[in-house]
Amino acid sequence: MSRRALGFVAVGAVATLLLSACGGGGDGGGGGDAKFNQGVESIVNKSDKKGGSLRYAIASNMESTDPGNTYYGYVWNFSRYYARTLYTYDVGPKEAGHKVVPDLADGEPEISDDGKTYTIKIKPGMKYEDGSEIVAEDFAYAVARSNFGEQALPNGPKYYADYLAKSEDYKGPYDNPDDPLKGFGGVEVKDETTLVFHLNRPFADFPFVLVQPQSAPVPADKDKGEQYQTKVLSSGPYKFDGEWNPGSGLKLVRNDEWDAESDPVRKALPDKVSVEEGVDQNEIDQRLQNGDLDVDLGGRGLGPAAKGTALTDDAVKANLDNPESGAHNYMAVNTKVKPFDKIECREAIQWANDRTSTQRAWGGDVGGTISSQLLPPSVPGADAKINPFKTKGDKGNVEKAKQALADCGEEGGLDVNLGVRSDRPEEVAAAEAIQQSLKKADINVNIRKFPSDTFTNTQAGSPSFVKKNKLALSIYGWMPDWNTGFGYMSQIMHGDAIKKAGNSNLAELDAPEVNKLLDESQETQDEGERNKMYTEADQKIMESATVAPLVFQKSVLYRPETLTNVYFSETWKMYDYMALGTTAGGE
Repeated sequence: MSRRALGFVAVGAVATLLLSACGGGGDGGGGGDAKFNQGVESIVNKSDKKGGSLRYAIASNMESTDPGNTYYGYVWNFSRYYARTLYTYDVGPKEAGHKVVPDLADGEPEISDDGKTYTIKIKPGMKYEDGSEIVAEDFAYAVARSNFGEQALPNGPKYYADYLAKSEDYKGPYDNPDDPLKGFGGVEVKDETTLVFHLNRPFADFPFVLVQPQSAPVPADKDKGEQYQTKVLSSGPYKFDGEWNPGSGLKLVRNDEWDAESDPVRKALPDKVSVEEGVDQNEIDQRLQNGDLDVDLGGRGLGPAAKGTALTDDAVKANLDNPESGAHNYMAVNTKVKPFDKIECREAIQWANDRTSTQRAWGGDVGGTISSQLLPPSVPGADAKINPFKTKGDKGNVEKAKQALADCGEEGGLDVNLGVRSDRPEEVAAAEAIQQSLKKADINVNIRKFPSDTFTNTQAGSPSFVKKNKLALSIYGWMPDWNTGFGYMSQIMHGDAIKKAGNSNLAELDAPEVNKLLDESQETQDEGERNKMYTEADQKIMESATVAPLVFQKSVLYRPETLTNVYFSETWKMYDYMALGTTAGGE
């Protein structure tokens, strides 16, 4: 596939697909009787009915509402209600959702022959909620605020910082408020509707970066740094009703300035959208079934308590989907916490781990498939033959674990801290299973629990905190930033991805061979060759013993009968929130 053709289709084709796939059934019909896993293969309860309130809830607080300062997939999915981006993904289940299509961009980018320059036209006449016009400079500023300078927003990937050309003396937009883009060589603003992205080297996957919420426009005079999250200026079909602060919940109402004809993916069916935060997972699960909620915002599915009973009740099971989410739940082993700077000590963790017990913690076969490599099966380059720590029945090998400890100089056993997100019951259960498994090999595990909204930013994702608290092990779940090997591995296994805060490379792995493979993949035009590089990188990562594979996640998602246009998105790895509507009323 040529670089120019990578993932783009014409807007007209998208509009046609929208009308055919998500139209019809005006009052909620078209879906037929609900069936188990129907939302994995097709659109359930098709409807164009507008009105009502769509009610979300989440067990934690939202990580952030700022599109430029977030890295959780559910926020990327949800923020599209109020933040349009340069490009976005097509609508529909299965492969349809992998295609990249224009959002606020006016057509495909013009890409130079050397793959280092992308010229993008912006749709003219687009407006924010206050009636002001969206201009090219707002996109350049959005990229700068989230990627450049010491005050750059901490959460989210830094692909733009890694791959855009920039002046050495550019210190970010906050260093010079009077002229925030002065000296920024990465994005050229040619006029009000023309952007030119200048890359420092070819980047085969760059079109996927242009989809990410960091490309949502932000006017410089409206930015408040990390406090911008309290009231994001909307470019989408909904706007904030009041302010948002962590734990306060969020209410969205219609944005009258949104241009529906220009928007290929957002149906904007409900009149209002609300989010409750800090709701116990068991309560969320019960309220979904009682009709008091419409969607679990986290998108991870029913918790352990509700999962088993729901799957054994035929009436409830018809409203369930059990897709492979594309995520890998694994345990990172930090290379900077002694004695795990020694590979033999890391290998001891690998040999001692009973993967069958952690699979049970996730709910057995419906919760996930036992994993042996890093890349999930749906990502090109994944190879199930990678399994350097293979044990009989995946139950671990205590003898080999103790021998590895002896080789590491720790034959008397080890004490180790394991970080886990406290509001994710299955992760806590997995941590307890790991604790029991490792104890058999004289490795004493102390479980440390943290809230998920701060886990990646200030605890497990803060190298200084990890070092100070000797947090050698952390349970983590990762979905691809986009569906390629680079899109999956680069932010969690490349040495350049290690950050002072908001760090997702929890192992702090900085392996030259892995870095080189990932870097060279982006300068390789042949897709097949890139996939071979991803397989080789995966093999080397697993041999480094920095990732203890646990399960390739499967979710058990509940869709209330009043929810319309429901389907599992292979891009967002949960239901596509932009398609949803409701046949119920409510406030």
